[in-house]
Amino acid sequence: MSILEALLKNTHGVKVIDSSIDYKNYVHIDLSPVNHELSKIDIKCAVSFEEYIERHLTLNQALVAFGGYNEERNLYQRSSVFKDEKTEERNIHIGLDLWIKAGTAVLAALEGKVHSYNFNTGFGDYGPTIILEHQLENQMFYTLYGHLSLDSLDGLEIGTVFKKGEQFATLGDAAINGDYAPHLHFQIIKNIADKFGDYPGVCSKKELPFYLENCPDPNLLLKITT
Repeated sequence: MSILEALLKNTHGVKVIDSSIDYKNYVHIDLSPVNHELSKIDIKCAVSFEEYIERHLTLNQALVAFGGYNEERNLYQRSSVFKDEKTEERNIHIGLDLWIKAGTAVLAALEGKVHSYNFNTGFGDYGPTIILEHQLENQMFYTLYGHLSLDSLDGLEIGTVFKKGEQFATLGDAAINGDYAPHLHFQIIKNIADKFGDYPGVCSKKELPFYLENCPDPNLLLKITT
């Protein structure tokens, strides 16, 4: 375990969406090819996928569905963002998804300042995205929040500081979030290099060792499961 991962593990009381929802009201969701239920819906359709999420939540008497770190998914086959003739297919998710309705409050995981933001347009992309820069002891790192509402970018300035748990955004809907059922893509990044308002959230199998090292499991910080 790296120094940063140890620091994340020893940090408590972190939430990144609606602080009033207790983790006991979260339920895991499997979006890998192992989940044969997905073959019964049109995963290319955001409306059908949102209905599937809602059924999963209702069945489990939950308010938030979570999961997806280091998870292989067929979901991305619908978009050329993740596959072209020159590169290997990117189909392994390296952030944590929190599935809940559009408009839900998004919170800063820890105190940090705005590193960058962007409206990543395009089918299958992040939509509105904000990246915060943090420091724990002498370790600098970043958290990425994707699939936000367009309003979340209004008046935002690089360098603006948000306190731990402070609301700074809301979730967007399929019309602007890359055509997904509403959810937050939350990702921890050690070295962001020259990326600005964007960073890969899905990688190929060949790239996986690098991204698993550079993007630690967000559950180390959130502790949804222990």
